[in-house]
Amino acid sequence: MYKQRVVFVHGAGSFGAAAWPKQHGMALNYDALFLRRHGYDPVAEPLETDFAADAAIVLRALSDDGRSRAGGHVVAHSQGAISAMMAAVERPDLVHSLTLVEPACLSLTADQPATAAHRALMQPLFEVRHHLSDEDFHREFVRRVFAAHTPAQATLGAPSPEDQREARRLRLQAPPWEAPLQIVPGVPTLVLTGGWEPLYEEIAGYLRETGALHRTAAGGHRPQDSAEGNRLIRAFIADVGRQQHAHAS
Repeated sequence: MYKQRVVFVHGAGSFGAAAWPKQHGMALNYDALFLRRHGYDPVAEPLETDFAADAAIVLRALSDDGRSRAGGHVVAHSQGAISAMMAAVERPDLVHSLTLVEPACLSLTADQPATAAHRALMQPLFEVRHHLSDEDFHREFVRRVFAAHTPAQATLGAPSPEDQREARRLRLQAPPWEAPLQIVPGVPTLVLTGGWEPLYEEIAGYLRETGALHRTAAGGHRPQDSAEGNRLIRAFIADVGRQQHAHAS
């Protein structure tokens, strides 16, 4: 029986299947692939961001690898939305739909107020990131991005090797406003946000004006982990899949 492919593209932090705990069950009905972006590995040292390499990883996952039909749906979170959009611009024929969760597509909204304010806050930190330790950058990044939304937490004991790799990986991530993004023509798109941060609502509003469907679910920066967010993702992909099947029949 033919199963439509769904490719999941993580943001920062967790990667692979660990980044999508509520979507594991979709593998029952879909050919689900949980990707690892460039520089994300459980053991190897993290690498600098490479937007083009990330887009190529997405396209490889969508390409014809012996299946009767190439292509599939793409679900991407935060910075992962950058490579998802780049892949869809390059090969819209392979991308049946885009689901962008809290997309960090700041280069699309560079001249809008929330994005400009975020960049003004974060750019000085990114300019000195190669002169900071991984831990110092991580601490300051979290303070600047999340301090207004989460209480301060004390760090107990020495960080684990996994924590150290995550901190280094975060420091090596390129500023999202540098991504070479364009609007994706003709690909059904859902933007899912958590309703907690004006930056992501601004990006969602921009994408809505270009034809995307925008929905909000609780869950902060990870609305895909909420019951409603998970339902919205599944329903959108199922609806697009049915429409495409009917059109092809």
